[in-house]
Amino acid sequence: MGEAREAVSSNNSNKVLIDSIVDKAISQAPFFEKIVQECRADLYIKGHLNIPKKNFAFRYVPKMFKLQKGVNEYMIESFSEMHFTAPNIYDQKLKAIYGTTYGNKFQATMLEYFRVNMYSQTLLYDKLLSPLAKNGPKYYKYKLDSIIDRNGAIDYKIRFIPKSKSDQLVGGWMVISSETWSVREMRFSGRSGLVTFENLIKMGDVGSDNEFLPVQYELNAVFRFLGNVVDGSYLASLNYMDIKLYDEDDDMKKRENRFNLTDSYTLQCETSAFRRDSVYFNTVRPLPLNDEELGLYADYKFRQDTINRIIVPKRNKAFWGNLGEFLVTDIKVNIASIGDVRCSPIINPLLLSYSKSNGFSWRQDFRFNRLFENDKLLRITPRIGYNFTRKEFYWSMNTDFDYWPQKRAKIHLNVGNGNRIYSSDVLNDLKSIPDSLFDFNKINLEYFHDLYLNIHNSIEAFNGLNIGFGVSVHRRKPIKSSQLVPLDPDVEIPDDVINKVKSSYISFAPRIRLEWTPGLYYYMNGRRKINLRSMFPTFSVDYERGLRGVFGSTGEYERIEFDLQHQINLRHMNNIFYRVGVGFFTNQVEMYFVDFNNFTRNNLPSGWNDDIGGVFHLLDGRWYNSSNRYARAHFTYESPFIFMRHLVKYTRYVQSERLYLSGLVVPHLSPYIEAGYGIGTHVFDFGVFVALSNWKFDQIGCKFTFELFNR
Repeated sequence: MGEAREAVSSNNSNKVLIDSIVDKAISQAPFFEKIVQECRADLYIKGHLNIPKKNFAFRYVPKMFKLQKGVNEYMIESFSEMHFTAPNIYDQKLKAIYGTTYGNKFQATMLEYFRVNMYSQTLLYDKLLSPLAKNGPKYYKYKLDSIIDRNGAIDYKIRFIPKSKSDQLVGGWMVISSETWSVREMRFSGRSGLVTFENLIKMGDVGSDNEFLPVQYELNAVFRFLGNVVDGSYLASLNYMDIKLYDEDDDMKKRENRFNLTDSYTLQCETSAFRRDSVYFNTVRPLPLNDEELGLYADYKFRQDTINRIIVPKRNKAFWGNLGEFLVTDIKVNIASIGDVRCSPIINPLLLSYSKSNGFSWRQDFRFNRLFENDKLLRITPRIGYNFTRKEFYWSMNTDFDYWPQKRAKIHLNVGNGNRIYSSDVLNDLKSIPDSLFDFNKINLEYFHDLYLNIHNSIEAFNGLNIGFGVSVHRRKPIKSSQLVPLDPDVEIPDDVINKVKSSYISFAPRIRLEWTPGLYYYMNGRRKINLRSMFPTFSVDYERGLRGVFGSTGEYERIEFDLQHQINLRHMNNIFYRVGVGFFTNQVEMYFVDFNNFTRNNLPSGWNDDIGGVFHLLDGRWYNSSNRYARAHFTYESPFIFMRHLVKYTRYVQSERLYLSGLVVPHLSPYIEAGYGIGTHVFDFGVFVALSNWKFDQIGCKFTFELFNR
């Protein structure tokens, strides 16, 4: 790379020089981040895996390859076509894979380490804060290591050291060119989840077409889990065929149809099978195999030949291996000409959660997919769950048929049993009868089972605007049977009073929903439109009209809800989410239940990102159904550094922190305020919340969910 000499100067002048170099590199980074508008490349990766420690838990790690008896070293190679669109869209099509491991799931999990935009504000898809970020000097210290003479041009080797121990920061060095203030090489090491790594990225030569693109990666990564250790060393090479630099005229043309990102996802639309033979790799391999790697392939071939000659009983090992896959990973069965059947793991901590208001709960998901001609898709997703605190069993089945994928048009059917709904309105209605005739202690009309059926059709009229219409049917039945027992046996109860106490209450309601997200980015996967993101809020209005006498319906009502929610992705891994909504029931006639669509309780486990903070964690479940109107607001701020970076020793594994603030106004609860603080790690998420009711302290509680292998 050139002759290097140690940087020797006074402390003051050295600091001035370092600050000047770093400031220039950081100021140029946003320009270099987008200078390559688009490129295509062949990506070759070879990996050498060593397993120095293993135990019975190894087979239960999701996406891990299966071990071979007595074998601790493995080899794997992959060859892909990669498409990059600035600033950070990577699309990859695997063309070939070969190695001594069974399966390629583990290799796929390592791809994020070979998709690094050197000048981005974050590394590894917003997991790590880059030392070239605008606020980098706030979190990193920089030191001049050496000055390198590269054929008359001067490069500076700058070391960056995190100011605090955190998994969101990395340590290492970078070589900065004094000609363009671009980065020639960068080595950074850190931790991401269960993996500790060291990654060396080499950029193209100054003045070449690939000057601002990585041409080689050298990655060393160590995976540790419950005493198991996998040590991997990878070498990756990129060969660029097509590089398009930023062009203002071309950029203006793209802005005319800037929301359609199909050109950035063209490879995802291709579905041809990849190859698995060594002969093909001999023709495309850009980096020769060394003697050790050739030896691993020779040993593997010998083992395969031996297995083919000798029949070895494998039933017991196969059973335990398959059991491990079944317990902790998604189970997928591809039934020819029928479709794919999947179910979530039987033992998956993510599906178990605890919160102050709901207690302990568990869920299990199943999925069936069937793809038809012209990208029409049928999805059936049954779900079961159990709340241990309330001893309530839940089940539901969602069915979607995408019959016009270009317009995101689908028919949706949802059936299941909802939350046990609370309603005191029936009793209040009976108690309002003058000179009550019967014993109220024998009437149990507060809690009801809820069996529901929703049939809905939706279509995207134009980009971002969805129009939906359908019907909603509920059958609510008292949990305990009731009797109308006259206080005076000689007095006959009027029919209009008897009719108020029913064995079940049925509602039938046509429904329409409008949802609009301005400026929605999307891409076309074949005929299927895939919506991505927007910089603007999502607005929705939901209207439902209950009709009496249709299919035995016993009451009538109108329900209308307005909702606005918006997630703002700030720079440097910071995010803001806010949600505002109102809803009300009107014109209720013998309709004793208020069951809102947006303001509802979820009794089953939900992870860190479910509802993005737009829920109440401590609110008693009865409040969701106790009023015919509500107004609510939620605000959440998420950042990797709020408080924890000051508590060095015990908090380095905290990946993200959140501040919550929510408010609710309903009759007799004006207001209800909930504030909280949460942390997210690669193993679990934990939040503490405090609630005020009518400006008085109400309660304090927590929520805990597992996130292992889910991030």
